[in-house]
Amino acid sequence: MTDDFASMFKKMMEQGQEMAKAFTPSMTGVDPKAFEKLFPAMPRDMLEMFFGKTFNPEGLDARTRFLVTIAALTVLGPVGEPQMRLTVQNALASGATQREVAEVIWQMSMFGGVPAMQKALEIAQAVFAETEEKPA
Repeated sequence: MTDDFASMFKKMMEQGQEMAKAFTPSMTGVDPKAFEKLFPAMPRDMLEMFFGKTFNPEGLDARTRFLVTIAALTVLGPVGEPQMRLTVQNALASGATQREVAEVIWQMSMFGGVPAMQKALEIAQAVFAETEEKPA
């Protein structure tokens, strides 16, 4: 990435964050990590039992359900920040890769807008930094 592109991208991120704050002032000062302490990521078997094929054995597995949820939360924008952090953690715990999570978020830019996508990527990157990805 060139310095010019990195600078432009940083500026875009900052502008997107300011725009998101303007649209959702009630979220200012909310600590999304405080919410996580209530519901830490569950073990993979539990995730599959609760969010996977328990109610519909032929349906989506937990990994796919979490990726779909990440798509929906991305479109919500910063309002869904606490839920996004938790869902990214659980998606990774259920077998999704960081690349898959990022790809789902990028795909939602055309539906939720660039600021919403930027915020979701920022949240996901923070979770990635705290989570060591296991090789596939």
